[in-house]
Amino acid sequence: MTVEYRKSIDPMAPYVPGRPIEDVQREFDLERVVKLASNENPLGCSPKAREAVIDSLDQSNYYPDGNCTRLRERLSETLGVKQGEIVFGAGADEVLAMIGKVFINPGDECVTASVTFSQYEASAVSMGGVMVFAPMKNNAYDLDAIYERITEKTKIIFLANPNNPTGTMFTAAEQESFLAKIPSRVLIVIDEAYAEFADDPSYPETLPLLKKYKNIILIKTFSKIYGLASLRVGYGIADEEIIQLFEKIRPPFNVTIQGQAAALAALDDQDFVRESFENNRAGMEYFCRELDAVGLPYIPSQANFVTVDVKRDSREVFHELMKRGYIVRTGYVFGLDISWIRVTIGTLEQMRGFVGTLKEVLSEQ
Repeated sequence: MTVEYRKSIDPMAPYVPGRPIEDVQREFDLERVVKLASNENPLGCSPKAREAVIDSLDQSNYYPDGNCTRLRERLSETLGVKQGEIVFGAGADEVLAMIGKVFINPGDECVTASVTFSQYEASAVSMGGVMVFAPMKNNAYDLDAIYERITEKTKIIFLANPNNPTGTMFTAAEQESFLAKIPSRVLIVIDEAYAEFADDPSYPETLPLLKKYKNIILIKTFSKIYGLASLRVGYGIADEEIIQLFEKIRPPFNVTIQGQAAALAALDDQDFVRESFENNRAGMEYFCRELDAVGLPYIPSQANFVTVDVKRDSREVFHELMKRGYIVRTGYVFGLDISWIRVTIGTLEQMRGFVGTLKEVLSEQ
């Protein structure tokens, strides 16, 4: 290719999403396919959010409010933060991408865990940064190992809590001890995309810490427990001086009218959020009991998925499950061993069907 491009992207690989339902239906001539691959909400979204989207379609000829004014006001009130402490993105992914654009110069180092969300590395490497990976400890973030890898070149630390793809978490005490040691010049990104699913009493309440630590940005999303993944609404919360930097490079109309309307309505339907949480816990408990019964190891999860060692080549298991109408993710794409798969928690009915199918597949291999 004769057109020059940024060489920093050479090591990067395209993101590999879960297989779409329609593709699997066509490939295997299936009428019904259950997608348990992308950590989506199996209950859909709030009926209030659906109605809000339909009502907002009359405004589709207009650009959205680039400031997300009503949503900003509502989140400010709900979370107890200033309106100027929030930046919005087309999903949390865009906020993560903006972090790299704002803070990373070529040669700057970022630190994260060896098995975690790939977009942290993309944010750093795309801007010429270097991602430094710390080893995991019991499939979880080893905060001590991350701290040990901080150098004069370290610009950002990326943390996911709970972590994707392992579902593990670090506690409030572990987080506070870690934050107290980090130099104020280092930005600490805490991604809490799955926080609403966590039920461990030691899970951190991070928002109050933003007043104490001015070098934290907290990442949140409407994609998971709110069930608005396709509408792409995420946001970051940080000190106003940090948010002002984001606003310099944030695309002017990055959150659609439909996304803003749905997010506002979703915040008004906490009954749906509770239902989603309860569905996830029931499905998780059932699935883990079944895994225990058949002796398949798994990583206890505080998110809406479970990572399981199927003791087979996960690529073959993945394919056989698809043939029978279930889509999961192979663990090796995340850096796990070849025998691991990640399974999103569906409805109880879906999980019962999946468990039966998984047993069938494993008995044939």
